Amino acid sequence: MDVILRIFWGFLSTVLFGGLLGLGLAVASRKLKVEKDETVEALDGALPGLNCGACGYAGCGGYAEALAAGKDDDLTKCKPGGADTLAGIGKILGVEVDTDAVRMVAYVHCIGKEGIASRSYNYSGLQDCNAATVLFNGDKDCKYGCLGLGSCINVCPTNAISKTGDGLVVVHADLCISCGKCVDICPTGVMRMIPEDADFVVACNSRDKGKVTKGNCKVGCIACKICEKKFPEAGYKIQDNLSILGYDNRGPGRADAVEKCPVKCIIPYKEVKVRKASNAG
Repeated sequence: MDVILRIFWGFLSTVLFGGLLGLGLAVASRKLKVEKDETVEALDGALPGLNCGACGYAGCGGYAEALAAGKDDDLTKCKPGGADTLAGIGKILGVEVDTDAVRMVAYVHCIGKEGIASRSYNYSGLQDCNAATVLFNGDKDCKYGCLGLGSCINVCPTNAISKTGDGLVVVHADLCISCGKCVDICPTGVMRMIPEDADFVVACNSRDKGKVTKGNCKVGCIACKICEKKFPEAGYKIQDNLSILGYDNRGPGRADAVEKCPVKCIIPYKEVKVRKASNAG
């Protein structure tokens, strides 16, 4: 009988202790509850959740908090989210936004592959473009071209960039989320953003004078100004010894300039996409 009573009282005391502990936790959770900001939660839900850092914050939550608190009034910082995310943010904050902007994608402005662009020496160090630039700004004679070692590949959150196998890298536009990390990490500045619907690209980044560029690369822009002078409405402008193609006003002559370019560094963007698809396969 004593044994049964001890078991009963032991069971009862355990139940009572557990009940008191649960009650204490319930009271504590209510008293210490941190009220969640509904706007922050809504914004966080509208963001893609990639936490890629393209907005300049450590994650989507940080950007949501900054927007909700009014500490950041730039609603367009989430490039990976695109128009849908921008529209969602605008709706939550009650701000009218322009969602017609064309998505931007990264592009390597260089076709100076092996055998086309000359090299000063054979680099055999760490396979990283930024490491290579420590030594004479890289092994290529052109200090503005693609080094092909893949610093951009290492930071791309979607594996949208790959090596071509002939000394360059390519961006697969369909996988690019416009975060711009590859642009930021590229030591030569050859990676730049272009509109997804680009028709043509000047596939060169050299700022050297024409004679120097011609000696460094067979397909480098020599700033001859043929594209600019013969087709003044096409959008080609020579700036700092390089033809820069604008995409806002796409006047006549853009395709003709491809044929007239003596070094053939102006190429249709759709051909770039086809070549990338072929490389990917």
